Amino acid sequence: MTTPTTPTSPVLAADPRAYPAYPLLAASVAVFRDGKALIATRTKNPGAGVWSLPGGLVEAGETLEQAALRELMEEVGVEARIVGFNRHVQRVDRDEQGRVRHHFVVASFVGAWVAGEATTGPEAGEVRWVDPDDLGDLPTTPHLGRILAQAAEIFRSAT
Repeated sequence: MTTPTTPTSPVLAADPRAYPAYPLLAASVAVFRDGKALIATRTKNPGAGVWSLPGGLVEAGETLEQAALRELMEEVGVEARIVGFNRHVQRVDRDEQGRVRHHFVVASFVGAWVAGEATTGPEAGEVRWVDPDDLGDLPTTPHLGRILAQAAEIFRSAT
């Protein structure tokens, strides 16, 4: 996918998602198995090194649900079925001059594990099944705790 950007340095030119002309649409999924939720560390910015839900950009022709499930499989090797919609999440990062460096609108879904053992890969540095109500002191993307708590409620009511 080609993203229009306005890079002002070689570093920015290397990140095709930086300084977008418009918000980028993404999808993620909180997958549950035996009462635990799957999270992974991000290997790319924004948020490299922090824990988050598996997910990524929606490709042309895909539904949001298809994108969430594809990204789950690509990132961590897990197959799931969607049981509900959680919420939209926005991530807007600005640089020192106040310009929008990143802007993602993420459709966050809730899923039930179907198959596959979570593995690491190019976009997931570590993977872990966690208690959705207790992330301890893990460094996470903004609001992950609240997103997981709400996803757990949706999962319990849907299954």
